[in-house]
Amino acid sequence: MTIKNILVSQPEPGNIVSPFSEITTKYGVNIDYFPFFKIQTLTAKEFRTQRINLAEYTAIVFSAKSTIDAYFSLCEELRIQVPETMKYFCTTESIALYLQKHIIYRKRKIFFGNGTVQSIIGTITAKHKGENFLITCTDNLRPEVSAAFSAANLKNNSAILNKGVSSDLKQIDLSNYQMVVFYSPSDVKSLLENYPDFAQGDLKFAAYGSGTQKALTDAGISIEVMAPTPQAPSVAKAVMLHLDSIQ
Repeated sequence: MTIKNILVSQPEPGNIVSPFSEITTKYGVNIDYFPFFKIQTLTAKEFRTQRINLAEYTAIVFSAKSTIDAYFSLCEELRIQVPETMKYFCTTESIALYLQKHIIYRKRKIFFGNGTVQSIIGTITAKHKGENFLITCTDNLRPEVSAAFSAANLKNNSAILNKGVSSDLKQIDLSNYQMVVFYSPSDVKSLLENYPDFAQGDLKFAAYGSGTQKALTDAGISIEVMAPTPQAPSVAKAVMLHLDSIQ
């Protein structure tokens, strides 16, 4: 099946060069963007159900800007003073720089990787081995991240700080697309809520992350493209490899 139109469940990138820009240029494929859900910070009441005391942790792991906002918002609502000694470990430099919105950026307490869990762990020197790490998540816990920290003998726990609220997809006609790209289990939840009688048919799905892949599989939806893999660390690269294979 020829792929002419792809729907990506992310906000429009605007003036920022999207990883999917090369797909449009190289393959002549049209890419549309529409977020399938919106991120909301948990209320203090919702967060308390996890029975996690934010004040117990001496280091925190961020993989999204939204969890940074949620963390500081929850600390304020719960009247927890974030200590000056807190250390921050981020998946990328972009996420690390976003911390400037909430704190003074000091390199001695802010560290970042290249996008992978192992790259974050690689920044944890012997000096930081004794920290108590809190791994922040949106909607779903990521057991593979916690497992990697535990394998490195790092004390850690995980906490959900945000939740996904489904968008109204009435304006989206899925029949116009040959492929949909999902990044989160919340994308799958929104799809099923908006289209309770959804039938996949010939529509192909690309999924980023094990949680997204599991949510699609649990919903009885087959996955054509998966990432990350050694050959395709990003879903955009995975889609490109798939397009190469069907040319």
